[in-house]
Amino acid sequence: MAIQRTFSIIKPDATKRNLTGAIAAKFEAAGLRIVASKRIQMTLAQAETFYGVHSERPFFGELCEFMISEPIVVQVLEGEDAIAKNREVMGATNPADADAGTIRKEFALSIGENSVHGSDAPETAAEEIAFFFSGLELVG
Repeated sequence: MAIQRTFSIIKPDATKRNLTGAIAAKFEAAGLRIVASKRIQMTLAQAETFYGVHSERPFFGELCEFMISEPIVVQVLEGEDAIAKNREVMGATNPADADAGTIRKEFALSIGENSVHGSDAPETAAEEIAFFFSGLELVG
């Protein structure tokens, strides 16, 4: 496997409960290196653009409002097969279905407030990283 990068968000439900460090530790324990990280307050326009793929879904407005409700932490993770590894560490979207030890099993409050987001494919990772980070912010 090659080294790859993926995008991650620690969502408002987790930052509000001061879980940023605990979640970052899970990524690092799984062999993922955090090569860029920043805490931001997303605007409604940013949320609507970032989640635009879901704009026709009934949960779109609620999702965007949730994502601007508290600060978030956006990150770039790097490692062997980083996209799959990140998704494994996050666990299933529904915390009830997530494996023991995963972020969502331990920290998610619900399907909607599931503490983390992660890219699902190399193309998505590249787009999501570019949305939040400039090349100068990505260290090797």
